[in-house]
Amino acid sequence: MPLTTAVDANVISALWTGKASSAHCKLGLENARQRGTVLICAPVYCELHACPGAAPEMVNRFLHDTGIVSDFLVSEEVWREAAWRFARYANRRRRSGGQSPKRMLVDFIVGAHASVAADCLFTLDRDRYARDFPELRLS
Repeated sequence: MPLTTAVDANVISALWTGKASSAHCKLGLENARQRGTVLICAPVYCELHACPGAAPEMVNRFLHDTGIVSDFLVSEEVWREAAWRFARYANRRRRSGGQSPKRMLVDFIVGAHASVAADCLFTLDRDRYARDFPELRLS
């Protein structure tokens, strides 16, 4: 049965910048493509444009050449899920010592999108998503 894999911006950024994890990222994307659909949500698309040396043509060409689908329509279900998870995280941070939340809202949108629209999330921030999205399959 085909699987849908959502991809975090840090995976693609690692490929483009040649980080030590780039070989792992390349293999992971190839495996995801072999298993089914690979997609990114709109916030990831935006983050890719901020990668060092990225230009709109480069981002769009990479997505086209790799067959990665951009899901620009973030549903109400994703927004509600992200809001609930972000609020839970913020409350946990405050209870743990009065500190303000440090994580970016976009991380919760990425996680919520993967939870709703995909079977798993390919990210280099496994611990981050495992804590706030424990039921989300990570690859």
